[in-house]
Amino acid sequence: MSVQVQSQVSLKPYNTFGIEVKAQYFAQAHNDDEVRQLLAHAAERQLPVLVIGGGSNLLLTADVPALVLRMASAGVRVLSDDGQRVVVEAEAGEPWHPFVQWTLAHGLAGLENLSLIPGTVGAAPMQNIGAYGVEIKDVFAGLTALDRQTGQLHAFDLEQCDFAYRDSLFKRNPGRWLILRVRFALSRAQQLHLDYGPVRQRLSEQGIEQPTAQNVSDAICSIRREKLPDPAELGNAGSFFKNPVVSAQLAAQVRDAHPGVVGYPQADGQVKLAAGWLIEQAGWKGFREGDAGVHRLQSLVLVNYGQASGGQLYALAQRIQADVLARFGVELEMEPNLY
Repeated sequence: MSVQVQSQVSLKPYNTFGIEVKAQYFAQAHNDDEVRQLLAHAAERQLPVLVIGGGSNLLLTADVPALVLRMASAGVRVLSDDGQRVVVEAEAGEPWHPFVQWTLAHGLAGLENLSLIPGTVGAAPMQNIGAYGVEIKDVFAGLTALDRQTGQLHAFDLEQCDFAYRDSLFKRNPGRWLILRVRFALSRAQQLHLDYGPVRQRLSEQGIEQPTAQNVSDAICSIRREKLPDPAELGNAGSFFKNPVVSAQLAAQVRDAHPGVVGYPQADGQVKLAAGWLIEQAGWKGFREGDAGVHRLQSLVLVNYGQASGGQLYALAQRIQADVLARFGVELEMEPNLY
């Protein structure tokens, strides 16, 4: 086998929480052949496999008795260009934000609202990442994944991915599909999404009346840097909880008891409540116990101040969930994958 497999490797550099746990075995795959080699290696030894990308949606609570396979494939290419619609394909291991910046540098709009989200391209469809009114499904043109059950490659279109809010076929079938590369339908036309007030406000403050996609990206980057801690400086996985989608009846009950609640009506009649508002109102914003805490500026973000364990962060998340349920009758769901 041409791929190097290491034993007892610290995963601290490979998860944005900076949790110190060890992988029984660890290897990085740079192409399809190396992926197949590593999966075969694990199968021969009856080892479970944990596939990771940037480790930005992962909470590790213990050492990992498995082969941790990190996707490190690189490459971005234009597949088609009719002068307006441009289909771009990126390998799964490409870091997400640099990829977004690559598209903007080539005059392609569509991903600007998803700027500065941590992680890799391959992980993006897993939970249908979204921000500021745009989700992966809105710019999705397809992906190629390896079926770990059959060893066959499969091309997925939009419908087959069954995207939902922070969800997809791939997230609901962990261990089945390994995403190798993703395709995006981008545009040379500036069809900007400026529905979120903070983005418009930031552009207005900068005196930009006719923004470009790059302007929108820059504005969102500045907003995110003000609100969210840099994982390189303070361990975190971004938003830790999903915004709960509840029935209109429950939303009305919460609003009657708490008139300031922030909610967004959905097309199906349900209401998406702002998890950050619920957590802040419950008094958790800025909370710290040991090195596990809630960020002082953004209550959706759990942080590791240095030496927190994954178990401590998980216990804190469970306490927040229980408190929000008791106060508001609303269940919060964690975004990161737990291992």
